[in-house]
Parts: sequence; C-alpha cells; structure tokens
Amino acid sequence: MLPGIDGFEVCRRLRTRDDVPIVMLTALGSESERVVGLTLGADDYVTKPFSPRELVLRVDSILRRAGEQLEPTLEVLRDRDLVVDSAQHVVTRGGERLALTAREFDLVRFLVRNPGVAFTREQLLAQVWGWSFGDQSTVTVHVRRLREKVEPDPRRPVRLVTVWGVGYRWEAS
Repeated sequence: MLPGIDGFEVCRRLRTRDDVPIVMLTALGSESERVVGLTLGADDYVTKPFSPRELVLRVDSILRRAGEQLEPTLEVLRDRDLVVDSAQHVVTRGGERLALTAREFDLVRFLVRNPGVAFTREQLLAQVWGWSFGDQSTVTVHVRRLREKVEPDPRRPVRLVTVWGVGYRWEAS
C-alpha cells in the first residue's frame, strides 16, 4: 500500500544488499503473498493486525542475528567444490562466488557445519533464525532458493537433501 511502489519491489531492491535485515509489515496476509515476500528475501513477514510486543520480539531476533554476523571468525568450511568463508562472509562453488542473502549464508554455514544431521524446519528456525516461533514455510522457501545456488541440478539435490517426514540434511562428500 505504499505510494508509487509496492512492498515486494522495495524488498527486491533492498535484497541486493546482503546485510540489510528485512521485516515486511503488511495487510496482505494470504499464503501466496507471504510466500512471495519470503521468496524475495524478507527475513520475516508480519501481517496486520499484529501484536506490538510480537513485532518487537521478531525485530530483536533479526537484529540479534545480524549482530552475530559482525563477530569476526576465521572459520573456513569446505565440502567438495563448495567453500564457506565466515570471515569474508562469502560462499564459492567451483571458485565462483555465490550471491547469497544473509539468511542463505547463515543456513548453508549451519548445515555444512553439521553434515549428515537431519534437522526439522522447527529446529532450523531455532538454530539459524533464532526464533522460537514463526512460519516454518520460511525455511522451505530459503532451502529452495539455496538449492538453486549450491546444487549442480536443484531438481535433483545431492548436497541439501530432503529427509521426508523430518526436514533437511546436508550430505557431505
């Protein structure tokens, strides 16, 4: 409902910068609209009416996660041709730098750190997002987008695999 531009376009433009946390606050609350917002890279999607307390907690959680990314670490994780460099906040595949959002980076780093372990969507929300509640479709959307970037063939994932009835697992080489 913004004048001259919609929130989805604002999100799309902001997402070109990986370090900008995005919370969409909107009256558009259908599942398809939430999925579009999350697919475009929103870190959270809150619909009206909302509890001010819940909004503050959601924003605090996202800012806390963004602050954690500022803590320097020299960790470099490797799996096949994939390299996750935490100090530079860069992921490369076959020597090519991948354009990941901050959340996608957090997700791939977490999964590569924990190869062979199946995580539920709820566990990923808690461990990667830092949320004790939230829409689990957020995880599904981020996994799909991440597969498009890390998998040789996203339709036949060999790295980030679905564990039916559970969630997702990183298959190390």
